[in-house]
Amino acid sequence: MANTAAQQFTKRRARVRRTLKARAAGRPRLSIHRSSKHIYAQVIDDADGKTLAAASSLEKDLRTSLKTGADKAAAAAIGKLVAERALKAGVKEVVFDRGGYLFHGRVKALADAAREGGLSF
Repeated sequence: MANTAAQQFTKRRARVRRTLKARAAGRPRLSIHRSSKHIYAQVIDDADGKTLAAASSLEKDLRTSLKTGADKAAAAAIGKLVAERALKAGVKEVVFDRGGYLFHGRVKALADAAREGGLSF
């Protein structure tokens, strides 16, 4: 019996997180979520269970400047913003948690912009 797309996504997300925990070495995690209309990013310290920095395409100042929250331009803007906020919080090195999403399109655009913004992963 074949797995549904949701089951495959959940298994892929669990596999990615398991690999990240093994390789994290105490670094915070840059976790992303993308929906059909928006994209979100958080820098999370798993040891303390706290969010150190966050950005999303729902923020008021970004919503006016972006055409939509669901394209590569929005993802790049969120990547730069979360990198800027993470650096302000004293975080330079993170592990990239793509969740169950493929490293392509909006996910890749966010990651590249975060790297340009000064985050190392």
